[in-house]
Amino acid sequence: MIRTFFRHLLESMKSLRRNGWMTISSISAVTITLSLLGLFLVVILNTVKLAEDMENNVEVSVFIANGTTQEEQDELEANLKALPNVESVRFSSQEEELNRIKEAYGDVWGLFDQDNPLLDVFIVQATEPQYVKEITKEAQKYTKVVHKATYGEDLSDKIFGIAQAVRTWGLVGSGLLLFVAMFLISNTIRITILSRQREIQIMRLVGATNGYIRWPFFLEGGWIGLLGSVLPVLAIVFGYPEFYKIANPVFLRSNYALITPGIFALQISAILAILGILIGALGSVISMRRFLKI
Repeated sequence: MIRTFFRHLLESMKSLRRNGWMTISSISAVTITLSLLGLFLVVILNTVKLAEDMENNVEVSVFIANGTTQEEQDELEANLKALPNVESVRFSSQEEELNRIKEAYGDVWGLFDQDNPLLDVFIVQATEPQYVKEITKEAQKYTKVVHKATYGEDLSDKIFGIAQAVRTWGLVGSGLLLFVAMFLISNTIRITILSRQREIQIMRLVGATNGYIRWPFFLEGGWIGLLGSVLPVLAIVFGYPEFYKIANPVFLRSNYALITPGIFALQISAILAILGILIGALGSVISMRRFLKI
């Protein structure tokens, strides 16, 4: 059994060399298709990550009413921390809020240093983005000490909608591209098999079983898929970290981040290599069925 397997393995490697140009054509098609698939996966997964970061940056701002005593403020903080699904509560004074605005929009806001119109505020972070609406409603109930509670409804609702759309359409797009990749690769290999129809017929005439005929082509398809995945894998392993170094600092300025290389690059590379092997091997088997029918 093992000896037969290695014989088929050796025969599949010889077939790759014998069918030079057809092999190169098949490998090229696999390379191009897997490169596009890898690029799409990197883009869509990072887009989903950025959308999740945007969701997680949505916070509830609870503005403290003027005239609130320190005791009432402490009581409000304790009540906010006791609300369900609250991860953290952070106090920001009106001076800190003014400095933050000056950093974002320029020193023109320095005109308000002597007469600061802003309010002290509690910044409430939810355990999950979907809970910010519920927390906002609960905070608004403390009308005596709360001037206003908001999570930036208009913008935040748009962010939630965009994030959901990215996840949904990203999944649909990945499925479609995977189907296209399978179709293109399997059909390219099918052309290779068709060009060797005479070889298969001769093997059948000399009494070779279907399994004996199928195995070398099955392994050959796997080799084509594996070799076709080499360049896409190298592009991911070496190219994505360089892209990360250039692009990630830009996103960090807005408190967002791309997916770190390392395990991510290895995972995408493994997916591309496995897909190449599976689609190549299965494409060969499926393409041979018409020649192995009795």
